[in-house]
Amino acid sequence: MNNLTRNATKFFKSVNIDAKNYVTQEASFEVFRPFKTHRLNSAPSTTVSVSRDEALDMYRKMQVIRRIETSSGNLYKEKIIRGFCHLYSGQEAVAVGMKSVMRPQDNLISAYRVHGWTYLMGVSAQGVLSELTGRRGGCARGKGGSMHMYAPNFYGGNGIVGAQVPMGAGVALACQYKGNGGVCFALYGDGASNQGQVFEAYNMSYLWKLPCIFVCENNGYGMGTASERSSSNTEYYTRGDVLPGLWIDGMDVLAVKEGTRFAIDYAVNNGPIVVETATYRYSGHSMSDPGTSYRSREEVQEVRQKRDPISSFRERMVQTGLATVEELKKIDGEVKKEVDAAADIAKAEPEIELSELSTDIYSKTAQAEIRGVRPDQMLKHSTLARGVNMK
Repeated sequence: MNNLTRNATKFFKSVNIDAKNYVTQEASFEVFRPFKTHRLNSAPSTTVSVSRDEALDMYRKMQVIRRIETSSGNLYKEKIIRGFCHLYSGQEAVAVGMKSVMRPQDNLISAYRVHGWTYLMGVSAQGVLSELTGRRGGCARGKGGSMHMYAPNFYGGNGIVGAQVPMGAGVALACQYKGNGGVCFALYGDGASNQGQVFEAYNMSYLWKLPCIFVCENNGYGMGTASERSSSNTEYYTRGDVLPGLWIDGMDVLAVKEGTRFAIDYAVNNGPIVVETATYRYSGHSMSDPGTSYRSREEVQEVRQKRDPISSFRERMVQTGLATVEELKKIDGEVKKEVDAAADIAKAEPEIELSELSTDIYSKTAQAEIRGVRPDQMLKHSTLARGVNMK
């Protein structure tokens, strides 16, 4: 090894760069927008470190969620997906950033915009799309559809606005009772934030010091109303009263990662905390909402161009050498191929038989028959799914 090569190797090691591939193995970033706190004596670090492997994993997962939602929208327009369908496009950094620091003992419950969360909690793209299309390969055998998906440590997917929040407090109570050191993330939107049961859950969680992290995914709009028109206080992270609060830029996956790490540590040691992730949804509230009667197309386009969570993270990775443009293009192609193949399978799969409508209602039941639509009509009950379909 000559002196030039030796000196170059020393340089690469000093800045944590792989001399062979000329890529950075770890990089540190300042969050795009600083955290805001309520009743907290400290705040998350505004400098976030991420390894190359972590960054590539987060990038891939955000792209898979975006592709799943694009495919879901297309399947809905083809009338293959029926009923309600709420897309998560634009909010990927919230889910991916949070999941990146969740531990095996942690739990999560959310509302109905959960296709991406279902994927992150262990269900494949095919399992998500098959559930959306009502096919037997879905994570709930096609019985739940868009709003009722489940996986281990993931309690759905709930259709009643705000009802998941007290349920999340209940899951946190279970963590406390079992003493496993876990927390429960209870997610809800700005549109659900004014539900009375949300504040009741705050109160009970504080009194019992439950390890619950209440997360308001503030995407700016309820079903068709801007948050400023529906809430007297739009600083959602402060609305827990005596509960501490934390505001996070939900379009910055690294800020979400660091903020969530802080929230987990706080909840484990002190009790409940309210987190607000400021994000944005590109689609309407649901597929039946064009999303343009209460906001302009120019507004949506501006967010896409200036604050998109995927493109901004891609730019950071390339600028710091965490990944090359070619690597990320390869990932994009692989993700498209994977999700397109999953959609094809979901469209071709059969639905469940009618005989399955009375199965898997209970995990355990003492009765072999359950009541049907009439008292004199009894249906046979059995457990067939044996857990979540993860394929």
